[in-house]
Amino acid sequence: MQHLKTVVLLAAISGLLIAIGGAIGGSGGVVVFALIAAVMNFGSYWFSADIVLRTAHAKEIERSADPDLFRLIEQVASDAGMPMPRVYVIDSPQPNAFATGRSPRHAAVAVTTGIRALLTPRELRGVLGHEMAHVKNRDILTSSIVATIASAISMVAWMSLWFGGRRENGTGLIAALLAPLAATLIQLGVSRSREYQADADGARIVHDPEALASALAKLESGARRTPMDVPASTAHLFIVNPFSARGAAGLFATHPPVEQRIERLLQMTP
Repeated sequence: MQHLKTVVLLAAISGLLIAIGGAIGGSGGVVVFALIAAVMNFGSYWFSADIVLRTAHAKEIERSADPDLFRLIEQVASDAGMPMPRVYVIDSPQPNAFATGRSPRHAAVAVTTGIRALLTPRELRGVLGHEMAHVKNRDILTSSIVATIASAISMVAWMSLWFGGRRENGTGLIAALLAPLAATLIQLGVSRSREYQADADGARIVHDPEALASALAKLESGARRTPMDVPASTAHLFIVNPFSARGAAGLFATHPPVEQRIERLLQMTP
């Protein structure tokens, strides 16, 4: 199902890019952007994780930089029966985390400095269980590809304002206004139900649903208090919405309500 979802999303995103090309340059733009879409489809599979990590300002660290974090991740990865991922840190006071990579053998886990300061080791272990569940379920490939190409769609859309060859009928302007919205809807194509699944599977990995429930409550509160400087196209990767401080909610939210996630986790408690 994950392979099918990836193919469908790539087809939808490619079609949107080609449509933007037509708005910018007519039939010539269609050809050019079809080639761009082909290159991006190939590149996003192999390089989306690194692109997302750079976009989120994540820096890879060695064990000596944070041995306690490495031990926690090693323990959770072992409990999940998975190889040790690369470890990244984002210098941000907002407490948050995400995982990325095209497979368990090419995975990375990124945490913010804020989450290291806020959570107890038990709670952080619960969060890492959630992230390793994403890796194990292999849905991070789809998420990373969507984040990469959604960013490109927004960038290309704004380019159409300045380089559009068909401005006389307003198509360049329309593309610039609608494409970011379409990119957001594509992000939401990565079902929010995957967060519920990662919560449940992560809680089973660490055998402690209460730890993740407690962590989610703290993370949601922290995200509401502290903004985070990351592109909107990466929001769906994080364990809680990094833009909660801006009031992002409702139909266009990238995450299900934290209250519902906590309720489901507490129902798993014996």
